[in-house]
Order: sequence, then C-alpha cells, then structure tokens
Amino acid sequence: MSSSAVTTLVRPLSISTFETLRSLLAQTAQDLPRASVHLTETDLPVRPPSPLVFTVVVSKRFSALLHGTSDGVNPTLQATLTFELQHIHDFLDSLAAQYPESPKLDQALGAMGNRANDTHLQSQITLRLVELLATPSDVPEALPTPASCQPMVDAALHEQIAQEHLLNQVTTQIRQSLDLSLILNTAIEQARIFLEVDRVVIYQLLDTPAETDLDAHDTQVMGSVTYESLTSPDLPSSLHYQEQRCWQQNHPCLQKYLQGKPLAIADIEQGGVHSQCLFNFLKAMQVRAQLIMPILVQSRLWGFLIAHQCAIPRTWQDREQHLMEHIAEHLAIAIYQSQLYQQLQQQKQTLEDQVMQRTQELQSALLVTQSAHRAKSDFLATMSHELKTPLTCVIGMSATLLRWSLGPLTEKQRSYLQTIHDSGEHLLELINDILEFSHAEAGKATLNLVEFSILSLAKQCLQMLRDKALANQITLKTSFDIPAQRDRFLADPRRVKQILLNLLSNAVKFTPPGGQVTLRLWMESHTVVFQVEDTGIGISTSQQSLLFQRFQQLDSSYRRNYEGTGLGLALTKQLVELHQGWIEVTSEEGKGSIFTVKIPHQARSEVAPSSLPVLASTGTLQSAGRIMLVEDEEESASMVCDMLTAAGYHVVWLVDGAAALEQIRFVQPIAMIVNLETPHIAQLNLVQRVRSQTERRPIKILAFAGVVVESEDCALMDWGADAILPKPVRPEDLIYTIEALLGNRARKPLEADSLGTLER
Repeated sequence: MSSSAVTTLVRPLSISTFETLRSLLAQTAQDLPRASVHLTETDLPVRPPSPLVFTVVVSKRFSALLHGTSDGVNPTLQATLTFELQHIHDFLDSLAAQYPESPKLDQALGAMGNRANDTHLQSQITLRLVELLATPSDVPEALPTPASCQPMVDAALHEQIAQEHLLNQVTTQIRQSLDLSLILNTAIEQARIFLEVDRVVIYQLLDTPAETDLDAHDTQVMGSVTYESLTSPDLPSSLHYQEQRCWQQNHPCLQKYLQGKPLAIADIEQGGVHSQCLFNFLKAMQVRAQLIMPILVQSRLWGFLIAHQCAIPRTWQDREQHLMEHIAEHLAIAIYQSQLYQQLQQQKQTLEDQVMQRTQELQSALLVTQSAHRAKSDFLATMSHELKTPLTCVIGMSATLLRWSLGPLTEKQRSYLQTIHDSGEHLLELINDILEFSHAEAGKATLNLVEFSILSLAKQCLQMLRDKALANQITLKTSFDIPAQRDRFLADPRRVKQILLNLLSNAVKFTPPGGQVTLRLWMESHTVVFQVEDTGIGISTSQQSLLFQRFQQLDSSYRRNYEGTGLGLALTKQLVELHQGWIEVTSEEGKGSIFTVKIPHQARSEVAPSSLPVLASTGTLQSAGRIMLVEDEEESASMVCDMLTAAGYHVVWLVDGAAALEQIRFVQPIAMIVNLETPHIAQLNLVQRVRSQTERRPIKILAFAGVVVESEDCALMDWGADAILPKPVRPEDLIYTIEALLGNRARKPLEADSLGTLER
C-alpha cells in the first residue's frame, strides 16, 4: 500500500507541543509488537553536537520520525513530522554514519518494514497533531506562522484527516461485515463525497484476465456497471451498462491496469478513450473527465473503480489518485474475502450434500442388510423346522431300535443303526451351532442366569466326552481347585456347558491316539477360570488369528481329516463375550494347545429358579402309567410312542388338542406331553386350562419346543409347563425327564472324585 497524500509536516512548534508529540509516539511504540524499536537522542553513544532532538518509532506496521532543532534563544523548535519510509530510512542512515557502533541504530534499521503505515495508527497521530495545532498557544506570538503558509498547512491537515476517516470507514466496514454489496456501496458513496465528483461506479468484468490469459475471452460482452453513486438524480444512470469486448492482448490500457496503475483523463474530448463505443457512452452519460483505478484481486483484474466528472474537464491531483488507489486496495481485500467465504459456503454445501447422499446410501444399505437379516432369520427358522423335524425321527427311532429292539438285530444291522444315529446326532450338532451362532451374531442371545455347581457342570461335560475319548485312546485328566463353599456360581449353565463342550470336543478331535486332554478349573476373585490343554497337533502362530473366525479351519488338509463347520470356536468366543468374559489361546505346532477362558460371576439381583435338567441317563423305568401325547406329526408321535411304550408306559395319542380336556377325565394320565415347537395361542391355552382343571389332582406337563431360547423357555413355564425339551428329542433325555417329573428316580449328589450329572 502506498503512502498517504500528506505524510510530512514541517513547521515551528513550541517545546511543550513537541514534547507532547514525543510522548504520543512513545506510547504508540509501547502498543506495537515487541519487534518495534523506539529510539531518541538519549540512546546514542554520544549526544549530537548540534541542538538536535528526535524520536523515531520503527516497526513492520508503523514508522514515524519527529525531529527538531533549536537556536537556543527562542522557546520554539523547527519541527519535522514525517511518515515517509524513505525519509525515516535516510535519517537513520545519517545517524549510523556518525555513530557506527550503535547497536540500537542497527536494530532500528532492521526493524523497518517496506509497506506503508497502518492507517488507523497514522490517523491517531494526525488527529492529535491537529488538536495541538488548533491551540492558540501552540506558536508564540513572537514567531507567528506566515499568513501565506498557515492556510495551506491547515487545509492539508484537514484533508489528510478526511482521507484517513474515509479509509477507516471502508476498513471498518470490511471488518464488520461479509456483505460485499454493502461494502462496495459504502466505498463509492464516501469516495464520491470526498472527491466531490458527479458519479462513482464499479465496473465488474465477466471474467478475470491475468497476465497469462489476456486473450482468453469466450463472450463478446466484457463486463457491466454493477454499483453506482450519483451526486444528483438528474444525472443519467450508467448502472448495468455493458461494454462490448474490444481490448486486445497488447492494448496499452489493459497492460497498465494489470500493473495496478490508474488511468486519469482530464478531458475525454482531448483523447484517452480507447474505443469509439465507450466514447459514445461517456458522452451519453455527460462525462467530461474520468479517473479509472483497476481493482486487482490476487493479481487478477476483477474490475474498476471509476470517478466521473460531468460537464467540465478536471485535472486529477496526485492525492486524489492516491485515495482511489487506497480504496481500490481495500475493496480488493473485501472482494477476496467474499470469494473465500463463497468458496467456503460452497464447500460446506457440497459437504452437506455428500453427507446427505452418503447417509441415504447408508440407510439404503442398512435396509438391504436388515432385509438380508430377516431373510436369513426366515431361512434359519425354516431350516430349524424342516431339518430338525425329520431329525427327530432319524435320531429317535434309531435310538429306540438300538435300545429296545422289536426283534433280533444282526451285528451289521446294529452297526448301520448306530451309524444312522451318530450321523443324525452330528447333523443336529451342526444345525444347532449354526442357529446358535446366528442368534448370537444378531444380538438376540440373552443369558438365563442360574446359580449352579460349577464342579458338577465340568464333571458332566467330561462324562459326556468319556466314551469318545476312550474310543480315540485319549486320557482325560482333571485339576480342580475350587473350595466347596465357593462352588456355587451365577451364570447361564447351558451356555457355560456349551463353551466347555466345544473346547473339550476340539481337544479330543485334534489329539492323536495316546495323547491326553487336561481340564483345569480354579477361581480368581469372582471369576471362574477354565483351562483346556491338549497334546494335539497344535496351531502355528500365523494361523492363530483365524481360530475365532466363523467358518474357518486351519488349512485344507485339516478340513479333509477333521470334520466340522469351523463354527465351534467362533461360537465359543461369542458365548464367552456374552458373559463379559475373555478367551485366549497359546499353542505350538506339533506340541499342543492351551485354551484359557475367564467368566466373571454375573451380577443380578434375582436369581432365576432352577429348571429341570435335560441329561443323559441309562437304564429302564420300573414304573408304568398313562401318558397323554398331543402331537399332530405322525412320525414324531410314532417315535415318542415307541420310546415310552418300550419304557413301560401306556401312551394315548391325540392329534387334535381340542379333545384333550374331555379325554383327561376318562384317561386319567399321570403326565401330558404337548408339542409346542411352534407355539400358538390355542396350544398355550390348552396347557393353561389343563393346569387349572387338574389342580386337585395335578398332572405333569412336558412341552416339546424348537430352538431353546430363554425368553420362550420362561414363557412356556409361565403358561403352566413343568419342563421343556428341545426337538429332536433323544430317548435318554425324554425318559430321564419323565422320570424326574414323576419322581421315579432320585437324583444323587455327585461324589468328589466321580463323573456324574449336573446339580443346580
């Protein structure tokens, strides 16, 4: 930014006025940043021989020099106040030549900036100077200011103040508002008043040619007048005037504008207008003289600030051109600020649109995912019914034939039946794993918290795997370190049992004949710790990360040699985490693996009541009685009838439950079995009515359910069922449950060193 029009004042001042100005400059220096330097004659190594007094303030933002000389007789000083950077620099250079070893002089020269002063600070000094000069006692009567000089000085000072006030107004408007229209209108209105011209306009180009693309013009229209301020409504308006493009790349006016230089035309009749069409327009607008100041935004020509003098010629003074230059520079800042704000708003809007679009995409993806989850749930529900229902017959009837054959069986027939039974059991395990994993993955799995014996549960799991371990020549070892008084544990026993069975089954499966599997059990504070160690094939470090991923086995060779879906450990991890627990593995290939599970004691104010266990048992019942079966599937009903008949019971089978209440009075059953695999309100009402009508002579009610879900389990118990068995039903489970319901077999407590059933 170039300096102001009046930047140097030379005149006699009283010593008091001079000292007041010195104090004002010293205070200004204190308000500047630390890099500023305040220098007076007292900072020199030696006082100047001449009667010179001075104050210099230099910084990047503001620099000023006040110096004066005295003849030693009169109480006045011949003072000079200047803001011109070159004058200040020359003064400091002359001092540096006289005092070459003055660090503060070197510091002052280094602190000088290369830009004009901050207009606000310079205005404060100027206004204070005017106040001082307006005081009658400023200059003694003995040395009056020459009459010919005083009006000129006062006029210059007042003009300087008005100019600074105008620039301050524009600067304040830019700082306080982002409304570009308001800033531009304010600027041209104040410029018109200050310059006392007839019209001030802003001409905006349609594009912004730079030095590298002067001929990049796509339209015939160059731009238009977008803002206008008129001194009289009688003058014709040039607003929205569009000038036809007629500039060439080497046109001297355009080259001058791109360098930020103004074009002053004192009289358009004497030349200076670059085209005939523009000359005709100016004549129509009554323009006789014009001052054109280019507005450069980031070195690109944005438009022009133009002052029109109508009717008469006018010679444009340097100070007027300087003022227009200042205003144009301030407007360039405001325009660039507005462009940045518009870009920010556009980017914000683009970002909001992208966020909205992405949100819609995510919502659509979520709907698709939810639809896929519903489809998967529907498929799994169908698979649960369609696959598990025939498995009921496969497992149940094969088990019935193996246990209570209707006739002699050859060894090969018995082998075939055993293969059918084992294959059905294996298929059932796979289906249950898939259903359980899907349930847990969907976040629908809940814990049925029950207080139970952790030792009994561990021993039961070992009992269930004993035959398989013996068949594979694997030794099962135990190491239990839980005191009897801490044996009661609050968790979901079915889920904990599943965790242990999965780990022990894997250990037995992947341990070669002659190896051993060890189950360790201990307590840490309120946490139970299970540790299953085997001497099996082990797992390499690179493959351990795949262990707890679904549908993963170690490699293709293991997949061929060892059966399974790869869901066991993934499901185990989910069940452990469902208990807020933690699982880890340490393994070495060829030497074995150690799986460690920690399950904390679950916090719950009310413990769920113990339900009847569903456990394997051997032997036959010695008691008989009538049992009523309500089942609409013939295969399942035949299988249950055969099981119970072989066990010594008389079974009455009803297809339609509506006749059950009437038949109960005649049959007088000791127990009733109802298929609630897909419970309907009519079936649930049947259970409830049977319970209410047989209060004097209660009968036991056993319900067959599909997938055992805790919420459904509790609901069936609330409707009146005494026990629930999941389908497909194993013969051992059915008979043991009937036996437990009727009280025909007392459940014995476990011995400390025996493997037995689970007690709750």
